[in-house]
Amino acid sequence: MKNKFLKKCLEIAVIVIGNAILAFGICAFITPHGIIVGGASGLGLIVKQITGIPLSLVVYVINIIMFIAGYFFLGKSFAAKTLLSTIIFPTFLTIFENTPGVTHLTNDLLLSSVYAGIFVGGGLGLVLRIGASTGGMDIPPLVLNKKTGISTTVLINGFDCIILALQVPFSNVEQVLYGILVVLITALVMDKMILLGESKIQVLVISPKWNEIQSMLYDQIDRGCTLMNITTGYKKQDMYAVMSVVSRRELVTLTNEILKIDEAAFIITNETHNVRGRGFTLPNIDL
Repeated sequence: MKNKFLKKCLEIAVIVIGNAILAFGICAFITPHGIIVGGASGLGLIVKQITGIPLSLVVYVINIIMFIAGYFFLGKSFAAKTLLSTIIFPTFLTIFENTPGVTHLTNDLLLSSVYAGIFVGGGLGLVLRIGASTGGMDIPPLVLNKKTGISTTVLINGFDCIILALQVPFSNVEQVLYGILVVLITALVMDKMILLGESKIQVLVISPKWNEIQSMLYDQIDRGCTLMNITTGYKKQDMYAVMSVVSRRELVTLTNEILKIDEAAFIITNETHNVRGRGFTLPNIDL
């Protein structure tokens, strides 16, 4: 019970921090220069250009409308995860819009675009990493995905393209080009943030001394392994290949230890984006 409570508190803290980073990136680097952007913020910028209503107020209204739609079409569980972002994201926008100096950090459009992508992508990645949502314009694609089966990623990108296109009449060529740069950097940083600390290295070892390599993995690296029946192509020898998953730090040590056992060992490594199971997301088994 205590662990569940602490986990829930951590998730709430991550959602708050992620939304704060996202709001700061928009207020400090996007709105001061009129750079185009997707999502609810992009839609808010369009309304702001037409009516002069503050961005934070427009985003708040959009988020409330989208939250209600999410509640009816996606269920209570989704609504519960989205509620916090629905409230605190516009709140942080208001805070940063009225904080002296935040909207005047730099006049360099390129620098602003790069840092906008870093902050927006980082904030979004943090929130998505724990399975929550920033709400807003994430919700229509999720509803359409549920109704039509079309990929959520395709739908989100499609909505963003429409919102970006709607901002073009209010922007000059530079603002549009830098906006595209922001979108690309945001996507890159968001993906990296979601997978941060999750990627591991899969190692496949082919050697007649597989038994010694297996023992070394258990005793020295403290990792498990899987044995796979193989037949070598040239000599047609039947043996086991040893497959294991290790961290980047362990890879060098593992490689050196394998070569000590068999200098001619055939070693294949691949990066894996996510690993679930004993030794990673579950405790090791004591042998």
